[in-house]
Amino acid sequence: MPRPLGELEDAVMTRVWQWNRPVTVREVLEDLQQERSIAYTTVMTVMDNLHQKGWVRREAEGRAYRYTAVSTRAAYSAALMNEAWSTSDNPAAALVAFFGMMSAEQREALRDAVRIVQHDDEAAEAAEAAEAAGAAGAAPESAPESANTEGDSAERTGGPGR
Repeated sequence: MPRPLGELEDAVMTRVWQWNRPVTVREVLEDLQQERSIAYTTVMTVMDNLHQKGWVRREAEGRAYRYTAVSTRAAYSAALMNEAWSTSDNPAAALVAFFGMMSAEQREALRDAVRIVQHDDEAAEAAEAAEAAGAAGAAPESAPESANTEGDSAERTGGPGR
């Protein structure tokens, strides 16, 4: 489970996620400086720490690095929610309390997400059922030697019958 990002780590990752492209320390610095006074070395250290923690990957470009997010903000948020939920001694009660804190828009987004997951589950179940039905109708891979006939031995050995 990822540890929650610190304030400055979150500010840096927000830019990396929003820009959705490889970024340099200089680019992040210049954007952060619109909100606060911050040194280049501070941003460089934070981005190096994010790399060490596995949040970003980096590629050398000249004397600098370009950093790219390893996962999405949505995946990060989901991991935090899952961790919080899984540490509860009563997960159902935690969910009820969480849903109670949600706005109407958030509850609608939740409904949409549940519909998507249910649709994906139904599609996966249908695919598994089709695969099982296909396997049930197929001949076994190996039959007892006594069942060999001239026609089916070529088929089992990958001959022209296949």
